[in-house]
Amino acid sequence: MVKRCDWATSSPAMERYHDEEWCRPEHDEQRLFELLCLETYQAGLSWQTVLNKRAAFQRDFYGFEVRRVAAMTPADVGRLLQDPEIIRNRRKIEATINNAQVILNWPTTGDFSTWLWAFVGGQPIRHALASTDQIPATTDLAQHISREMKKLGFKFVGPTTMYSFLQAAGLVNDHLLSCDWAPENQ
Repeated sequence: MVKRCDWATSSPAMERYHDEEWCRPEHDEQRLFELLCLETYQAGLSWQTVLNKRAAFQRDFYGFEVRRVAAMTPADVGRLLQDPEIIRNRRKIEATINNAQVILNWPTTGDFSTWLWAFVGGQPIRHALASTDQIPATTDLAQHISREMKKLGFKFVGPTTMYSFLQAAGLVNDHLLSCDWAPENQ
């Protein structure tokens, strides 16, 4: 029997996300952008809700191709606000387009992925956690990255959203020690 983190047992979609993506180091810029967007939409909602709508988000945001999302117009925003298959929040939709524009016109040396991974020295941070209630909502690192992203022009990147993003993208590994996906168990 597979041992998963407690939060990941509520549905097959959550199990797949836990087993195949969560806390797995991701360096691909398009995938990082997708994870950032999905975490933005999750703010104030459940992750299950976002996973249930993920295919529609991928369709509506062109597979999260940064260049195509950055070129979206107010007419696109209006169209997306009519789509019941996604989370229809104008500010989050506009943040998605804005964040694509920031990544497309990267204002600093290197690229988004290199910049992001530099915060952890290129290696995931491993927290040795025994239970789900030990997983923090945010950390000093997430707060720092949130501030730096806001300086670059990103929107909807508060500290809690950023911590979830760091987990999703594998910069932080918060798999429980009892979980089959903890590095110690692989």
